[in-house]
Amino acid sequence: MANEHDEAGGPRFSLASVVLDCPDAHALADFYRRLLGWEVKYSEPDWVVLRGPAGGTGLSFQSEAGYEPPVWPEQAMVQQKMLHLDIRVDDLDTAGAYAVLVGATQAEHQPQDDVRVFFDPAGHPFCLFLR
Repeated sequence: MANEHDEAGGPRFSLASVVLDCPDAHALADFYRRLLGWEVKYSEPDWVVLRGPAGGTGLSFQSEAGYEPPVWPEQAMVQQKMLHLDIRVDDLDTAGAYAVLVGATQAEHQPQDDVRVFFDPAGHPFCLFLR
């Protein structure tokens, strides 16, 4: 959503995309394309942009040669997660099974009954939760 006004008269800002670094932008984009049913809107050798059918903020993927996946739950002195995606679903069991089918791994540690934590193929944690 765009910043409708700035009290100081500054420029407007609109969040266009959340970018996930990974070892292979195309492989991770394909996972999220299948999981979310979104379309590829832009593609380069090391960069892919997905958008949902209703528009809004997209997901982008950038290949990084030195990518290190985060550890979850967090542990001292190792790569920490810096963000995770929260994805609303109607049925946790059905959505979780589909996520695994398209390439996710369910985390061993599950902190809540109404949320399921998974890892995408690059190791980023994401949560499925009930609407």
